[in-house]
Amino acid sequence: MREFVAPQWRRSSRCAAGNCVEVAKVDGQYLIRDSKNPELPPHSFTQDEWLAFVDGVKAGDFSF
Repeated sequence: MREFVAPQWRRSSRCAAGNCVEVAKVDGQYLIRDSKNPELPPHSFTQDEWLAFVDGVKAGDFSF
């Protein structure tokens, strides 16, 4: 039987007032959630999807 491992949620040090996106890695999946609504199911991404997102952030693909 496999033991349940609770996600260790992390957020940016720039997070203010609890309005943050939190990230956890569990069993090779990256989980993303809104800190204001932690009871909602998190979004799940593979490592390749997560790394593509991080590369996009670094490249400025999500600038507003």
